[in-house]
Amino acid sequence: MRFGFHVSIAGGVFNAPGNAAAVGCEVFQMFTRSPRGGKAPELTSAVVKQFAAETKKHRQAAWYVHTPYYVNFASENNRIRYGTIAVVREELERASQLKVSALMTHLGSAKDTSEKAARQMVVEGLAKMLDGYTGSTRFLIELAAGAGAILGDTFEEIADYIQQVEKQLPKLRGKIGVCLDTCHAFTAGYDLRTAETVDATLKKFDETIGLERLALIHANDSKADFGIHIDRHEHLGAGKIGKAGFAALVKHPKLQNIDFILETPKDGKEVEDLKLLKSLRDEQ
Repeated sequence: MRFGFHVSIAGGVFNAPGNAAAVGCEVFQMFTRSPRGGKAPELTSAVVKQFAAETKKHRQAAWYVHTPYYVNFASENNRIRYGTIAVVREELERASQLKVSALMTHLGSAKDTSEKAARQMVVEGLAKMLDGYTGSTRFLIELAAGAGAILGDTFEEIADYIQQVEKQLPKLRGKIGVCLDTCHAFTAGYDLRTAETVDATLKKFDETIGLERLALIHANDSKADFGIHIDRHEHLGAGKIGKAGFAALVKHPKLQNIDFILETPKDGKEVEDLKLLKSLRDEQ
């Protein structure tokens, strides 16, 4: 179990490891391109070599990539839908060049169509995106909070996507993973406030998706109340989940080999979130 932040790549992706180390990260998460659009910076052999050197220099144990914000596998706009398929695949290939452990993505929204049609589009899009992929970076689906028509806010829905895609692409069986965001899970209706509820939620995850697929945790408290499907991140212990919930997560025996990435507000207080996780780990 190692902890870190999502960090900036301003000036070049090779700056991310140093940015991570500067705030005490053991692992880190980044984008490899602007999350809002535009052409991705080229990953030349020199850039890849420099990035590798920086991760070693700054003693980072692992690193993760988040896809851009604009992806939507269920858009009725073909430019967005097929653009999503292309950019997520490109990001997987880029991540593999950088020896990234895993890449996570949101799935998009059913705002353009029915939920049934949208879910089928997600399956088709994921299968098309992953077909022929042989890179080293693991692909993860991130649990959503489920605001509005956002897809992927239940364990059952995510399990169904994985099962259908792996049925179409047998070579990927067991390889698609999940990123569990604590804020999203909490507001989607999965309680994480106590040791008992954390244990119950993880058992539910194991029964529906399988804990062997849990590859990363986004550790974020929630400004929003339980089960109301609003995605508003808060500093650890200052939100509706509370310190006890994060203590239970850090100390849970089934999570000891899972990395935690913080995406709490960038307001100067976020370093305290990392210190809190480390102190909870040290208490064990």
